[in-house]
Amino acid sequence: MNTTTHSKRAQVNLRDSFWFLPTVYGLVSIVAVALVTWADNALLPLISKTIPNIFLTNQDIAKSLYSALITAILTMTTISFSTIMVVLTTYTTQFSPRTLQNFMKSRVTQHVLGVYSFGFIFTLLNLILLTENKKQALASPFFTVVVSIVVLAFFILFIHHSARFVQVNNLIGEIRKSTSTIIDKTFTKKSHLDAGNWDEAEIEHLKKAKPRYMFATKSGYIQHIQVKELVNWAKRNNLLLEAHFYIGDYVQKGMPMFTYWNQEDDIECDENECQEYLLIGNERTDLQDIEFSVQKLVEIAVKAISPGINDPHTAVNCINRIGSILAELGDKYDDIRYYADDDEQLRLIMEPNHFRDYLYASFYQIRIYGKHDISVMNAVLDALYRIAVVNKEPVKRDVWHFSKYMRSAIDEEGMAELDYKYYNKLLDKLAVACNQNMESERP
Repeated sequence: MNTTTHSKRAQVNLRDSFWFLPTVYGLVSIVAVALVTWADNALLPLISKTIPNIFLTNQDIAKSLYSALITAILTMTTISFSTIMVVLTTYTTQFSPRTLQNFMKSRVTQHVLGVYSFGFIFTLLNLILLTENKKQALASPFFTVVVSIVVLAFFILFIHHSARFVQVNNLIGEIRKSTSTIIDKTFTKKSHLDAGNWDEAEIEHLKKAKPRYMFATKSGYIQHIQVKELVNWAKRNNLLLEAHFYIGDYVQKGMPMFTYWNQEDDIECDENECQEYLLIGNERTDLQDIEFSVQKLVEIAVKAISPGINDPHTAVNCINRIGSILAELGDKYDDIRYYADDDEQLRLIMEPNHFRDYLYASFYQIRIYGKHDISVMNAVLDALYRIAVVNKEPVKRDVWHFSKYMRSAIDEEGMAELDYKYYNKLLDKLAVACNQNMESERP
């Protein structure tokens, strides 16, 4: 497997694990203990006469200090782990199981646990190294006190962080922010050899060779595609590839992943090497998957309008953020399906998700579960208005067509007068933003 794929898989695994940073902090603490012990044994005898006795600690005081701090750090660690379990339970039951990734990849949480590991190991090793021959010490007790203060500060930080993270509005904001970053990476920072259109005659010429197929070697979700490396591989083997999947798709082992046309029939290529440029895992991630990030907000919204929770304001907040994401996506979206090498030779055809697909994925579940709540449906129409008003004509057409789908779920005839008045006002505003004539569609 190539280095980049290993790096991406390691990034996903380390991001979602609690053990990596605490392990690093634990190893650093061992080095720190070695340094302060050397300072006490080698340097303190040389400078002890110039240091006031008030700064020197004898064995009994050091032993009491270390024992008390070990107990305190263990207590804070226990409380922190209990808080983590509460947050994870809240995320699973009230928000969405998919949002657990957002909390688990939070560096604040992992750094806090790392500092606890550092403090506990540092204090414990100093207690073990405390011997009868060690009558006085300066560096070890001093730095132990400093470490304990830092641990306390991180404990306070973690309580604040957890209390903030468990608030649904902050979670929604974090998801919206991370999705904006993915959109920027996907569409703004793309290769200049990407294209939305290509000469059809050239494509037909390249496809005259006998088509062959590459099959999936494992089952799982498509988490990441290294497009540049895939194009370079196709160039080395003089191939044209056509993908049969999207980012976030679940693939079954043995199903066709690519069709390829070899321009030199007598040359064999290593099909397994090609799939090394795909990262396939057990769950969807937000490395490149915009739809998955939006899905988290959709699930929070759907749970919020469920009879058991009945929190339409949270659902409206999610819909507003989804609207902001789609408005940004519409501005940066590019219908890229062709990828060429450095010589401008077509090497990869991969059908993109269209903007209308993102619209559907964002709102179809809300349409199913929220169609009886006029506040939720009005929020969707308002979000569609904001998407249309800031984007160009192609997006406006998709939004207007999709609005008809959303409106078909609403019982307009059964609305109260005031509800219909406000609903009608939103429709008129949306029609103007989409350059449509609402009057011609009224019954």
